[in-house]
Amino acid sequence: MGDDLFPPLETDRLRLRCVAQRDAVATSRWMTPAVSRWLASWPLPFTPAMAAERIEHWRALARAGDGLGFAIADIATDELLGWATIEREDDSSSGSFGYWLAEPFQGRGYMRELAPVALAAGFERLDLARIRAGAQIENTASFAVMQACGMRRVGEAMVFAPARGREEPCLFYEVHAGDLARA
Repeated sequence: MGDDLFPPLETDRLRLRCVAQRDAVATSRWMTPAVSRWLASWPLPFTPAMAAERIEHWRALARAGDGLGFAIADIATDELLGWATIEREDDSSSGSFGYWLAEPFQGRGYMRELAPVALAAGFERLDLARIRAGAQIENTASFAVMQACGMRRVGEAMVFAPARGREEPCLFYEVHAGDLARA
């Protein structure tokens, strides 16, 4: 397993493996203004040192059984394409789902391919009953991904985005373990 703290998952085109320090430079490189603008807690610049710290945070959550930090990688080359994360919330039966792809890999259907697989792993490996996701109200691509795997809209709220130091309106979706759809 090498750097993996949990078994990797595969789709036709992608490998979802535990984030590792070898991903720090690519994570920093791929965190561009067009990606960061949709992410509440991924500021710019996002340096390799910040990426290394973020990676260790997710590895600690995995060791504690409270999170899955997936490096989204090309199955053939292992090139890092983005991240997907599932973290247990205060209510231990609930989790939150986050994800992003680097600009060159957007619009290829990768998120629709990997989201159901990542969510299924969250339900199984973290023993969750419900997983939530949220996005800024203009992020129609994220809502399409959420809806494709069976997530249903549950509300909206202003969310503080530390990456930009401001409140932003977001919509929230959730899916229960038995309602997960394969995109």
